Amino acid sequence: MDRIKIIEVLEGISYPGHLHTQDSLKAVTNFQFQDTDILLVTFPKSGTTWMQQILSLLYNKEDLQHIQNIPTWVRVPWIEQIYFFEYLAQRKTSKPRFFTTHLLPKFMIHNLKNSKARVIYMARNPKDVLVSYYHFHKFATFLPKATSFEDFFEQFLEGKVCFGSWFNHIKEWLSVQQELDFFLITYEDLSQEPRRAIQNLANFLGQQLEPKDLESIVHYCSFSFMSQNDQLNYSIVPSEIFDHSVGKFMRKGVTEDWRKYFSPEQNTKFNNIYLGEMGDVTVKFPWSLD
Repeated sequence: MDRIKIIEVLEGISYPGHLHTQDSLKAVTNFQFQDTDILLVTFPKSGTTWMQQILSLLYNKEDLQHIQNIPTWVRVPWIEQIYFFEYLAQRKTSKPRFFTTHLLPKFMIHNLKNSKARVIYMARNPKDVLVSYYHFHKFATFLPKATSFEDFFEQFLEGKVCFGSWFNHIKEWLSVQQELDFFLITYEDLSQEPRRAIQNLANFLGQQLEPKDLESIVHYCSFSFMSQNDQLNYSIVPSEIFDHSVGKFMRKGVTEDWRKYFSPEQNTKFNNIYLGEMGDVTVKFPWSLD
């Protein structure tokens, strides 16, 4: 708890010091991936916990009770966090190994390319990311307090939030996808057509799904189920870290919530910046700017 208000800065990007140190961030560059490893990559508030749960379900179809007793952050730990090697030791016998990261590819691209590890990048409409991240700043005591939505809106667009710019994050990962065994999935894919999205992911991972398996995964990764499970909804985290009196970790689990928060002027500004930043990206994303 003594690092709860510390912000670490590395190469111009800030990270919450409660979970990151200079050493833990730099250690990522030396981490040796195994060929069977699976790395989940997200920008914060893009459905990370959702995908962690789905990955666990895909590989534990016969042992659903077991995974419900282990928090997602232990099952699919962040490789840049201070607790990573502790969790890795607990799970060292399991194959494949699942990891999560919010970092840019430059931290690990060399070692990823030297392995056959598979990379799953989960993206989300950045407008919804912004809104969710704003609420998370009010909920997480280890993040700087957001004084107002207007201020946070500007900070997000300028990339002056923890983990940096959403635009840089997604563009840099997409720029290396041809060098990796890479799969892109979006929050919107999973929200709109969960069965198809999960089946496509299973195909990428070489996992065979019977119809009953698919239905089971859809149930156990649903917002209604996950939001009620203490190992998934972060309610077991102490109030010194998450202020449960002001909100919930799993707030809504919906798409296009940004429409309730953006003013017309903010929407126009965001769209102009988005088009300027993403104009050269050829991927067609399933979200609408209007």
